[in-house]
Amino acid sequence: MNDVVIDWTPKARAVLAAADELFYARGIHAVGVDAIAERAGVTKKTLYDRFGSKERLVVEYLAARDREWRDFLAARLGPAGDDPRARLVAVFDASAAWAADRSGKGCSMINAHAEISDPAHPAYAVIVGQKRWMRELFAGIVADTSLRGVPRAQEVTDAVLLLHEGALVADGMGIVERPFERARETALGLLAG
Repeated sequence: MNDVVIDWTPKARAVLAAADELFYARGIHAVGVDAIAERAGVTKKTLYDRFGSKERLVVEYLAARDREWRDFLAARLGPAGDDPRARLVAVFDASAAWAADRSGKGCSMINAHAEISDPAHPAYAVIVGQKRWMRELFAGIVADTSLRGVPRAQEVTDAVLLLHEGALVADGMGIVERPFERARETALGLLAG
């Protein structure tokens, strides 16, 4: 990836907003810089001056979505306090709220991974990093239960992550009713040991 330092001018923000809308709605490979520039009301030259490449714009799109998700989730985890069950409920409920408001086509990271599976692509680290972060979040929740130090803790962490990711996919596809609620209840059962 190039070494362009992004100057977050209003035009750069407009480009990122247009990329966010178009990449999520149509897919990363299906959207060219011409369409993004047109939607943002800028020239292609402005887009390249701000981001250097489409690859860098993809990285910034995914990184921005990841930051927004983490902030959204943090606001819901705070009121849950230290209780691991309340924290787990908060994660699944936040995911349901996020999906209802912003993710009619499923998880942007999962969708991006369907298009970008090459570890050498600069966006790959953002995609996989977000999912690793979620796994660590669940590992922390599991560690705060009676399963702390129990050999099953890693197994439970992985199962909770799989339930969460499955709910994201099922919700995006509309194939299961109340996927987050159902996955949350199963995950709570796993915490009980």
